[in-house]
Amino acid sequence: MRNLFVPDYMFADIYKITPEFIKSLGVRALVLDIDNTLVTYAVAEPTPEVIAWVRGMQESGLSLSIASNNHGPRVEKFNEKLGLYIMCESGKPSRKAVRNACAHFGVKPQEVAVIGDQIFTDVLCASRAGAVAILVTPIPYNENLFFRFKRVCEKPFIRAYRKREEKKLKAQDKSKENSK
Repeated sequence: MRNLFVPDYMFADIYKITPEFIKSLGVRALVLDIDNTLVTYAVAEPTPEVIAWVRGMQESGLSLSIASNNHGPRVEKFNEKLGLYIMCESGKPSRKAVRNACAHFGVKPQEVAVIGDQIFTDVLCASRAGAVAILVTPIPYNENLFFRFKRVCEKPFIRAYRKREEKKLKAQDKSKENSK
């Protein structure tokens, strides 16, 4: 049974996520978080690196959207240079962000990946909706006490992910040995 809080995949940052990897999952659309995923809270606009990553994903044929729990002015300002479909005050971990992306892009939930830095919003949103949950390491930022507490609470789920991945690798190694 799937643990709703354990991501399907983890990456150090968005730049490690390639269009080839995303397409290998059968994913056709991405739902992106902004804060501490693409940029820190203090950055109002996408960096040139973020713009290049987004364009690369789009050029490969993927559809992209932004779902942020932040307010409209923050999300709209950030999106000016990107021109993506946006969902402000998205209510993550509600399934609404994935449902809206599915309706907008004409895809099924299993063809969507949610990419974000928080287990209790981004990963849970994806898991509840039947989408692929991709967790990235949060961009370092001086977080308030509430967020630091949440990060501590996320650690058991990150350990569970790593333990699952170790088991997969051991099973693959054993399978290779048996096939010789």
